[in-house]
Amino acid sequence: MVVEHLEVMMTAPADSQAPGGPWPLSGDPGWTARWRRWPLWAPYAAAAWGVLYAAVQVAWVVTGTALPFANRPLPPAAQLALAGLAVLAAGACLAGTRVRGGPGRVAVGAALSAVIPVFVLGTFGAPVEFVFLISGSGVESGGAGLTHLLLDTAGAGLLLVTGLSFRRRLRGRCPRCGRAHSGGIDGPLAHPAASTASVRVRVAVYAGMCGLLPWAITKTVWTLGGDALGITARQWRESSAGGSGLVRALASVGVDFTVLAAMLAWFLMLGLMYPWGQVFPRWTLPLSGRRVPRLLPLIPAWLTGVTLALYGTALTVTGAVLLAGGKGLSSGGGTVSPWMIEFGGLAFAGLGIGLLVAARSYAARTRPVCAVAGTPDRTRTAPEAG
Repeated sequence: MVVEHLEVMMTAPADSQAPGGPWPLSGDPGWTARWRRWPLWAPYAAAAWGVLYAAVQVAWVVTGTALPFANRPLPPAAQLALAGLAVLAAGACLAGTRVRGGPGRVAVGAALSAVIPVFVLGTFGAPVEFVFLISGSGVESGGAGLTHLLLDTAGAGLLLVTGLSFRRRLRGRCPRCGRAHSGGIDGPLAHPAASTASVRVRVAVYAGMCGLLPWAITKTVWTLGGDALGITARQWRESSAGGSGLVRALASVGVDFTVLAAMLAWFLMLGLMYPWGQVFPRWTLPLSGRRVPRLLPLIPAWLTGVTLALYGTALTVTGAVLLAGGKGLSSGGGTVSPWMIEFGGLAFAGLGIGLLVAARSYAARTRPVCAVAGTPDRTRTAPEAG
């Protein structure tokens, strides 16, 4: 399912022509040509990652290094299970370079479908680490936790593109662009013209943005010295006393750092919906008029969107249950207002879902194809999935 969803986001519709292949190489030894051949080297890179990941997990178990998970150390058995899944992923990636059909195709597809969601979920927490780092507050999960997050992120990316190229190849399509053509896989790409997201997508994203407003207003009241949701400004300042100098300086003028970080998510969503997110606008000066690399906005949108959507949805459900029961949540010797939990959930879920919707639209509208397969229509808005 994960690979199929990625196919929808990243590929162009297949031609009606007969499938081509094998796909010859240009012979160009340059870095650009080597990068364009990612369907050939991505499985081996993913396999190497799997071996490295398993070795690191085993080393952490042997040395007693604890990994944080839901405010608790991850059990050693779970770490060994993750190591086993990484080895399984490595084997599937290598086997996928040789499989052409039959039972082997099913086995490789099943293995990748089983391991990819695990490592995608392993990217959970990326936005939190980013906020902590840029605020000057250090690393929230510690050195091992950050290393684990980076390993999961790298592995998820490599496994996704490996699964995508495997699926395309078995369908007789170009493993790079997803179309059926007889040319090489390392030639130039044809990119569609800049376009605006559909009205349906824009409405959904703007609705998600609005989810932040109750939480942003509440935090602004606290930073300006007011009381809200049963918490006084003094209590809020005391709870934030351990923040960095930057966080305290912003709070002193009524700006909460997490709200400021959410504004960056708003900016990213707008870029994903409008043409200036595909072609650098005039105010970018030396970059003005150049095409924006697709992955530049997509990677942070996917990483941030997954975490915020999952975490926000959990908070929203928890807040709704507490509101229905008419009681708060006990925490640290006190009681947290259910409205505080609900506002936080609406903010995180709105931002996360909005980012994922905008990213899916952006990926569909900007997906390129190999130039030998035909140039995308540049006279009308590109069709988008969803």
